[in-house]
Amino acid sequence: MANKSKWVMPKQHGAWAMLIIPFWLGAYAGGFSWIHAPLFIAWTALYLATYPLLMAVKTKRKDPYVPAAARYGAIAAAGLAVSLWQQPALFYFGLAMVPFFLVNTYYSKKKNERAFWNDAAAIAAFCVGGLAAFYAGRGALTLEAFELALFSFLFFLGSTFYVKTMIREKKNERYKWLSWGYHALLIVGLIAIGEPFAVLAYTPSAIRAVSLYGKALPIMKLGMLEIANAAYFFIAMIVIYS
Repeated sequence: MANKSKWVMPKQHGAWAMLIIPFWLGAYAGGFSWIHAPLFIAWTALYLATYPLLMAVKTKRKDPYVPAAARYGAIAAAGLAVSLWQQPALFYFGLAMVPFFLVNTYYSKKKNERAFWNDAAAIAAFCVGGLAAFYAGRGALTLEAFELALFSFLFFLGSTFYVKTMIREKKNERYKWLSWGYHALLIVGLIAIGEPFAVLAYTPSAIRAVSLYGKALPIMKLGMLEIANAAYFFIAMIVIYS
């Protein structure tokens, strides 16, 4: 039987939606290409590698984290080699993610991974992945690419506020108003800038932020509802950009 310690897996299950949705929205809008297969393998492996690296920083232990990061890194390197051979400019998207990773490293060192700015930095990095996927298909970045990345960022930022009000900050009135205010301003703001169809993508998020607040939902049920909401957002974005 394989040693499970060789493959350290992230425990932040919600991050998988952040990994998948911006990337494939970018791939869809930019135009699907065979390069998205090795690029997504590399993208997933890089994400899997960052978790043990950050855990090594947090715990100041090399084993089992550094060996696990090295294994995921080897997979990422293979996927990146193919991707960069086809699109060398993808290297710059990797550079753009470095500042966000440094923020995550800082909060891991402080053992404060639940900090809001740590979450925001991680979301931003995932959205850069969406820009990379768009570029891989189109060979250029357009206003549409940045719009999609921004829409994804705004969605997952709202999810961060909401989840905090349901779990770690459920008794914190300040977070309740931050969550409700954020969702309300998002809807009003989209209408104000002439994006009424985009409002539909965020409507379930706003409804659940208000209607479910204060209810004692099991973690599993909360997670399933977030998966369903993320899937709805993904489909809504595809319809809008069709």
